Amino acid sequence: MTTRTPPGAPDTMSSTASTAADGTRPRPPAGWSGPLYAGIGMALVGSQVAVSGVLADAPLFAVQAIRYTLAALVLLVVLRCTGRSVPAPRGREWAWLAGVALTGLVLFNVGVVRGVAHAEPAVIGVAVAAVPILLALVGPLLGRTRPTSMVVVAAVVVTLGAVLVTGGGRSDAVGLGYALLTLLCEAGFTLLAVPVLRRLGPHGVSLHAVWIAAVALWALSLAVEGPGAALTLRAEHVPATLHLALSVTVVAFLLWYTAVGRIGPGRAGLFTGVVPVASAVGSVLLGGPVPGPVVWLGVGVVVAGVVLGSQPAGRGSPRGVTPRTGIPLPGA
Repeated sequence: MTTRTPPGAPDTMSSTASTAADGTRPRPPAGWSGPLYAGIGMALVGSQVAVSGVLADAPLFAVQAIRYTLAALVLLVVLRCTGRSVPAPRGREWAWLAGVALTGLVLFNVGVVRGVAHAEPAVIGVAVAAVPILLALVGPLLGRTRPTSMVVVAAVVVTLGAVLVTGGGRSDAVGLGYALLTLLCEAGFTLLAVPVLRRLGPHGVSLHAVWIAAVALWALSLAVEGPGAALTLRAEHVPATLHLALSVTVVAFLLWYTAVGRIGPGRAGLFTGVVPVASAVGSVLLGGPVPGPVVWLGVGVVVAGVVLGSQPAGRGSPRGVTPRTGIPLPGA
């Protein structure tokens, strides 16, 4: 029995054969891999709750400097072992990468630490919870497309759910300023990477961002905490710092930027709502009190928002036309 390909339709059998003949490995379908990577990446970021208590008395900037230094070294080893080459940034790309590092990795930590001195932690958490809305509105514009109404609505739902999870709190004017700073810095971590993600890829953006952040944080540590700050770390601080460097930085960053490239910053931004959920669940697993019904309601709202915004794009598009929401990555 012979099957014929309708006129104008892609010949999937011949394309598969050519792919096999070229010896290249087909990319995982973006339909499931992008959301999966984004969800796992943000869950790893939320796992910071497992080490936050251990590092509470450690010098902040020294710990972060060690974290990003280790992450940069591990990324270099990974790239070398996998035979990947990272293009060197050029021209304006240095400015974008510096923006990613200084906002998303350096100023974000400053905003959180200084902010909790003027506001309850929940206030900072609520500010970060608004990131999905910012990414849903601004992210598509960077890709020269219009925001998708479904994604914007889903982002509002995710933000409401995250607010229910984190709760509310009191703050003075300075604390609100730091809350706004953390919101902008968290969004900058994704948005400022979009213009360079196409050429440098997730590995390149991650590597250059973390070493630039490491340099800045070492300078901050020397200026604020003194030259011997790193030597004050105790034995229990070591595994916690390793967790931040390996799981929360290397693995989470690679997964996150891969997801942004495949499904776009708007849809990927929905999964930032997973962070407070993962933190709440992690707290329980570590022996903390079981959250009340409002928190679990918030978890359900976050899940509903993510599902709503993850619906296939372009259901109303002409047949055979699939709108591309991601960013073409090297090798795509």
